[in-house]
Amino acid sequence: MSNNPDEQPFSGIPLFGDLAKAMAGQGPLQWDVARQVAISTATNGTNTEANVDPSSRVGLEQLAPIADMHVRNYTGLTTGSGTTLPNIVVTNHSTWVHHTLESYKPLFTQLATALSNPSVDAEQPGTELDIETDQITAMMSSLNKMMAPAMMGMSIGSMIGQLSLRAFGQYDLPIPREPKNQMLLVASNVEQFANDWSISVDDMRMWVLIHELTSHAVLSVDHVRDSINQQISKYIAGFRPNPNALMDRLTTMDLGTSDPMAMMQKFLTDPTIILGAVRSPEQERQAPVLDAMIASIIGYIDHSVDTISALVLGGGEQIAEAVRRRRVESAPDDSFVQQLLGLRLTRQQVERGHAFAAGVTERAGHDGLSQLFTRAGNLPTPNELDAPGLWLARIELQDK
Repeated sequence: MSNNPDEQPFSGIPLFGDLAKAMAGQGPLQWDVARQVAISTATNGTNTEANVDPSSRVGLEQLAPIADMHVRNYTGLTTGSGTTLPNIVVTNHSTWVHHTLESYKPLFTQLATALSNPSVDAEQPGTELDIETDQITAMMSSLNKMMAPAMMGMSIGSMIGQLSLRAFGQYDLPIPREPKNQMLLVASNVEQFANDWSISVDDMRMWVLIHELTSHAVLSVDHVRDSINQQISKYIAGFRPNPNALMDRLTTMDLGTSDPMAMMQKFLTDPTIILGAVRSPEQERQAPVLDAMIASIIGYIDHSVDTISALVLGGGEQIAEAVRRRRVESAPDDSFVQQLLGLRLTRQQVERGHAFAAGVTERAGHDGLSQLFTRAGNLPTPNELDAPGLWLARIELQDK
């Protein structure tokens, strides 16, 4: 075997050589694989799904203008273009998957690119190793690199497919979406949750509309979108691939089951197995900034949704409690996507956001809290998140 590091270890084996060439042109992430796996996961392997029940679509569309009016009046923010509603798409799981993969494509492409680039440490010369061991290591590294785009596609597809089975709309994760004038709602998930918690379906629909429209209004503010996108992009760029991570995890992981399908699901949806995606020192330093930004936005959205729901529904506490419990007790697929994008939606983080919103409104009312979005740079720093008075003082100084 050649010791030339630029030579493909499989070049002398026709089958593997041809496969390596075919995969080399796919880019860092195979999107066709991601779509196929996501649709299969969302449809329980059937790849077919019934259209949305017309009565479910009508039920949501009839309530949307009422929810939109209250969200605009309370937040002072716009939800669509001018006075019009955003384009509300009431969808099934597979259509949600299609739109979500397209919207998240830039983020996951950046992630795959970051993980496909050799780390600085990996390129540094080390001590002399036994030449045979060195050749085996090179072969495994090449095999891992060759398979990575397909494996990345399977992993992303599986996670997005699983998310489609739980998402009410497009803001279960507080990430700006494209196109900016569109808002997705998954009718069957809303109705299933209402039935599981013995909630009126119309009340649940209204609550979800209020939450999604409020989230849409906040995440449509240009400087908020830019700030979140920049921070997530910076976080993703901080990943450093570990060429030995896959083999290490395969030899040490405890899948906790002998069920082959459960083992495959665990394998495909755990980024620590499939990607070796662990936080780098750069990401650790950045995390508090992103945490503060996301926590304050969640605090504002939850505060607004609670107030609007109390006005429109005469309550809404049961729904809010059930939904937020589900959010902080998320399924593994949710937490893995959060890990990859730098989002930490833990109970502690959500409570920090709630405490910030409560502290600001106690001192300056809802108008004071709304200053989060009046200009770029108004989102709190990590210290200000835990000391709302400091944030208000800074905002007041800027206004003088």
